[in-house]
Amino acid sequence: QVQLLESGGGLVQAGDSLRLSCAASGRTFSSYGMGWFRQAPGKEREFVAAISTNGGYIRYKDSVKGRFTISRDSAKNTVYLQMNSLKPEDTAVYYCAAKLFVIPTTNNDFWGQGTQVTVSS
Repeated sequence: QVQLLESGGGLVQAGDSLRLSCAASGRTFSSYGMGWFRQAPGKEREFVAAISTNGGYIRYKDSVKGRFTISRDSAKNTVYLQMNSLKPEDTAVYYCAAKLFVIPTTNNDFWGQGTQVTVSS
């Protein structure tokens, strides 16, 4: 069992930065691909970024490439999402996800409870 706890969300202005953190419980963090997803009001949850078990493979949603950076720290059992140059369309609840051995997809093994990110124009 893996528990995921997100933090770092908040209300910012367009152009600002935020760093989301996702702390994972358990001793098998390094066996899980990790990812970030988001869900805006009235929309389906969508993929944002993912990182492989050893950090050697990373994927991003096209609209966040060059602005968002995903990383992981195995010593801290934590995955991060650094978000720069935020836009109002980035407003959503951001969820952390874990999938055993592979990068997260739509169906994942574990999900966090979500953290709200609101970007004002």
